Amino acid sequence: MITREEAFTLLKKYNKDPFHIQHALTVEAVMKWYAEELGYADEAEYWGIVGLLHDIDFELYPEEHCLKAPELLRVGGVSDDIIHAVCSHGYGITVGCGTTIDVEPVREMEKVLFAADELTGLIWAAALMRPSKSTKDMELKSLKKKYKSKGFAAGCSREVIERGAQQLGWELDKLLTMTLQAMAANEDVINAEMASEENT
Repeated sequence: MITREEAFTLLKKYNKDPFHIQHALTVEAVMKWYAEELGYADEAEYWGIVGLLHDIDFELYPEEHCLKAPELLRVGGVSDDIIHAVCSHGYGITVGCGTTIDVEPVREMEKVLFAADELTGLIWAAALMRPSKSTKDMELKSLKKKYKSKGFAAGCSREVIERGAQQLGWELDKLLTMTLQAMAANEDVINAEMASEENT
């Protein structure tokens, strides 16, 4: 399997925008947290690598998101199971070029990625509105208020988040609670990594 270091180097080959790097690191951390919580601790690194690479093609090819990813990942020596997982987070979504992604999330790991990806963006946007600029002091009720406000973080699809919860067989509150916990638990680690990236 590709190592975490190799995966991060591959991500940075195609992604330079700090916003995209931070999102990748956030989804990586959230995926690892979920692996531990859901009884897949021995696969946590693997879940994390999928999270790290999930948007590899988005910066350069936003109109072909999830369609260009296999090519970029294969060049980087990434295995087909990871490629499937990466592409499955776009399942049922029609991208800018008009193609609807038909790679279905099958494994629990893929369903978690599908459900949590958009939600991490919404949670982070909500955190930035807070005086603390942090997820660590955010409560579920304040997140739910932002979630229900249609104008807030409108680019984060509630329909995708809710479909993700359904695929997992979870209530929406469970997905919101756990993803918020995952982000709060890993915020310092993500910030430290972003700071070290800025200094390299």
